[in-house]
Amino acid sequence: MRNSTRLLAPLILAALPAFAPALSQAQEATGPKPPCGGDFGSWIEGVKAEAAAMGQAPATIDAFFSSVRTDPAVLRADRAQGVFQRDFVDFSRRLISQNRIDNGRANAERYDATFDRIEADYGVPRGVLLAFWAFETDYGAVQGDFNTVNALATLAHDCRRPELFRPQLLAAIELYAQGGIEPASTTGAWAGEIGQVQMLPEDILVNGVDGDGDGRVDLKNSPRDALLSGGKMLSHLGWRPNEPWLQEITLPESMDWSQTGLDTQKPVSEWQALGVSGRSGDLGRGDLPASVLLPMGKDGPAFLAYPNFRVYFEWNQSLVYVTTAAYFANRLEGAPIYDAGNPPPGLSGEEMVRLQEKLQARGYDVGGADGILGEMTRQAVQAEQQRLGLPADAWPTRVLLDAL
Repeated sequence: MRNSTRLLAPLILAALPAFAPALSQAQEATGPKPPCGGDFGSWIEGVKAEAAAMGQAPATIDAFFSSVRTDPAVLRADRAQGVFQRDFVDFSRRLISQNRIDNGRANAERYDATFDRIEADYGVPRGVLLAFWAFETDYGAVQGDFNTVNALATLAHDCRRPELFRPQLLAAIELYAQGGIEPASTTGAWAGEIGQVQMLPEDILVNGVDGDGDGRVDLKNSPRDALLSGGKMLSHLGWRPNEPWLQEITLPESMDWSQTGLDTQKPVSEWQALGVSGRSGDLGRGDLPASVLLPMGKDGPAFLAYPNFRVYFEWNQSLVYVTTAAYFANRLEGAPIYDAGNPPPGLSGEEMVRLQEKLQARGYDVGGADGILGEMTRQAVQAEQQRLGLPADAWPTRVLLDAL
């Protein structure tokens, strides 16, 4: 899913009913927010006027909005955040089941020709799309039952992030005009995504592909359409063909932990000179820029993140989600189970909020005290670890919390 400012793709985890879909760590938009709030009917009239100014026919606009209403369940889902308070090892073990691995490999064979086409046209490996397909909808089995137009209208009317959702609502009108959705009956995720790889209306308009040759783009019922559209979208977002995305590594004891994290990049050749090596297989080309990613600190799993890893954040902004999705893509391509190591316990959600509040009091922008360990919080943690003489691996522990 894509927008000019990034929106976190929802998780539809049929195998994990305790997990609620959640938006998290969404980027703050720049500039004034579009109109939001107030009387819903009056607000809809404003959207209709904007759609008409964009060239939509009055009859199309009226038909599109004829059954629209707000959906309180959408707002409840939007406020749910608990899933992203889990650490990488816990999160990845919950999402990556043997059933998902087996189904992924079976689907790789079933749609072998489609994946060959995606790799030839867009340079996106099959494991990458299989991982998204698995996590978003369990390979198409659970696509969401929220009315798409109601979800988009509800979130565009809500004043939390109207700058993200109003353009999607307007794009949905164009999608309707093209015959791509039916306002009264099209369903999907609570945040307005549609289909087996969960794409927003703008993405469907730009990247929708008729993969099965039936003359229409059907992301709900056609795996070929969904997979090719997802591949085109990743290419549009900057995927670099024939390059890795994430690779498990081993690190030397002499590692300077302050050099780890996504905000530090070095050519692979420099990391090799410092003693970084692949846990299985060789590292990427020596000239590729890469970052050492320690999702749970120096004693947990370690990865080298290449430029393609950053494209994942264009699909989804949660660090724990994208690391898990990128690792699962590796597993589906034959990589071994990662070495979990023995990291110290992380903080509870309540403790993380306290830590973020302390960091904010020291002048750091952590994106809000939401209890979620996002990249901004990790950068602040690393800076404070350096100041306090602790290993600067960006993994917050109770030692750091107590020291602050």
